[in-house]
Amino acid sequence: MKRTLGKSRFIGTIILFLLIFASAPNARPEEGMWTFDNPPLKLWKEKYGFTPPAGWLDHIRQASVRFNDGGSGSFVSPNGLVLTNHHVALGQLQKMSTDKKDYVKDGFLARTPAQEIKCADLELNVLVSTENVTERVLAAVNKAPDEKKALEARRAEIAKIEKDSLDATGFRSNVVTLYSGGEYWLYRYKKYTDVRLVFAPENQIAFFGGDPDNFTYPRYDIDFTLFRVYENDKPVASKHFLKWNSKGAAENDLVFVSGHPGSTDRMQTLAQLEFQRDHMYPWYFKYINRRLDVLRRYSARGAEQTRQAMGQIFGLENGLKALTGEYNGLLDKALMEKRRKEENEFRALIGKNAEWRKAYGKTWDEIARAQGEFAGFFKPYMYQTLRNQLAGFANQIVKYVAEVKKPDGERLPGYHDSELDELKFYLFSPAPIYPELEEALLADGLQASLDELGPNDPFIKIVLGGKSPADGAKDLVTKTKLSDPAVRKSLLEGGEAAVAASQDPLIVLARALDPMSRAMRKRFENAVESVESAAGEKIGKARFSAYGKEASPDATFTLRLSFGAVKGYPMNGIKAPYKTLLYGLYERFYAFDKKPPFDLPLLYVERKAKLDLATPVNFVCACDIIGGNSGSPVINKNGEIVGLIFDGNIESLVGRYVYNEEANRAVAVHTAIMIETLRKIYDAAPLADELEGKAPRAIR
Repeated sequence: MKRTLGKSRFIGTIILFLLIFASAPNARPEEGMWTFDNPPLKLWKEKYGFTPPAGWLDHIRQASVRFNDGGSGSFVSPNGLVLTNHHVALGQLQKMSTDKKDYVKDGFLARTPAQEIKCADLELNVLVSTENVTERVLAAVNKAPDEKKALEARRAEIAKIEKDSLDATGFRSNVVTLYSGGEYWLYRYKKYTDVRLVFAPENQIAFFGGDPDNFTYPRYDIDFTLFRVYENDKPVASKHFLKWNSKGAAENDLVFVSGHPGSTDRMQTLAQLEFQRDHMYPWYFKYINRRLDVLRRYSARGAEQTRQAMGQIFGLENGLKALTGEYNGLLDKALMEKRRKEENEFRALIGKNAEWRKAYGKTWDEIARAQGEFAGFFKPYMYQTLRNQLAGFANQIVKYVAEVKKPDGERLPGYHDSELDELKFYLFSPAPIYPELEEALLADGLQASLDELGPNDPFIKIVLGGKSPADGAKDLVTKTKLSDPAVRKSLLEGGEAAVAASQDPLIVLARALDPMSRAMRKRFENAVESVESAAGEKIGKARFSAYGKEASPDATFTLRLSFGAVKGYPMNGIKAPYKTLLYGLYERFYAFDKKPPFDLPLLYVERKAKLDLATPVNFVCACDIIGGNSGSPVINKNGEIVGLIFDGNIESLVGRYVYNEEANRAVAVHTAIMIETLRKIYDAAPLADELEGKAPRAIR
């Protein structure tokens, strides 16, 4: 989901307003990113008189798609057509592009199936089934004598569950932690890796208004892209797809968002929030601003460098703005005091029950001590690392050949049997790598590590050996062969012998750094992760004991269902409308004298007279979403798609921590504008017909 900072003068007022409505732990009327095993059926019936018919939830689940590189989507035709946002597709569009053809800037339309372009390394997931495996995980954990052994036991049992499931079903199998460790669920996914681009608009119309408009409303973004999923070189027959409703939703209609929200922290302890405020967010800002500076300087070298860097710049700018809004929430004294009060009340409730007090009473203090320990080694933990793609490949290869020799349950996360196919899929990707950009990023990352750690740090001595960051980066990037996927594959398949014999400078460096990396990981596991995992399980149990499952769990980039009404909201002393129209798009274009970022692609100027300017462009609903929901379908009570989530409003910036039905809004692309532009701007009537189910498109 696109993220922006918005206007800082809003934040204090927004937070105070949010607090009036934020009465944890019970869910507010439209708060929550609900798992499909525990939807708020009672709430839906009481507030909206809606009870989903038999099969409704299963149909929505199987029509929903996860973009494993970040984002959501849905099947929208029986021929494997998948809808998502342009900005979710941006990375793949950039990987397809060259200095001669820029699909991000110019867009793309496959007029025949033969013209559809295969993505370099895109994996889509459809959730097939879920299974509660809490008892199995906790049975293994409860045998451990201490927290450190419990972490090992937990990982080993989860790895076994995932491997057993993969072997038995062939489905991608992931154990998901919910309710801070109160529950563990096995999620099985059908995995698709043959995904082909069908249509993408020009970036300028998908991201109309650029950063000034980002995370604001009213909006005029036509932010959508279409892919097609293949198996055995044929489009999949997607039995479960969302029927298209071009009329969309009316004001006050109940709608649902089915997608994969990334992460929220509404159940974290105060100590964890304070650590984020005092350590994580300042580090994020320093890292992102520095990274943006080097990317912008790289872009200034020329048009091709601009094209190469634009995807990273886009992502970092969005991330920076989102993080700024979240950070402002953590800086708000009233918000933090509210969280403190809620935590103290919860702890007092636990303390009144002798059994609960004995089991859970010290948990919050244990987490606080872990945060204090982490603060003591936070700087080397964050800066003793190499931050560019080629160095990441080298690190993965060195660790892979060592880890696969071990029993599955003893391996590092990311190297279990159930995870190896995914690791190889991305490691062997044929996507282009730009050496000059890699060198610029590595040099600046090394300079940042030198600045923060000093020349005598053991990491700096190993990496630079007395060289300057610029010279060190140049030597590594110009001499490595890891930009060739065939070389990466050869090393991986050659095993420890091939890696030990390799003289590739990045492999040599990764071998030298590996012991330090493992020691730092172990220190983090012992001091922080083992404590937080054990404490999280206790807090989850305490919540269940006190409140049951009246609130949804924090987001985990797994499938969730949120709900709310289509409606405007109070803004700047006025009311924001629930929808925007094409009239407004052109008004903004002319009001800003056609200048960027309010300029339009040429086709939108030339074909304006063909368009119905009363067509809805964007609309808002009170559904609870966060980053990762980008590309999620907006669905009506009939199970039809009426919109496409692409952003949140400025008031949703603190949604990681709190939700407010009165002002929090999800922003969506209206189904009508997608059809209108496909037919009248892009001459893509066959594709529009496929979406609307008017005629089958010729699919081989």
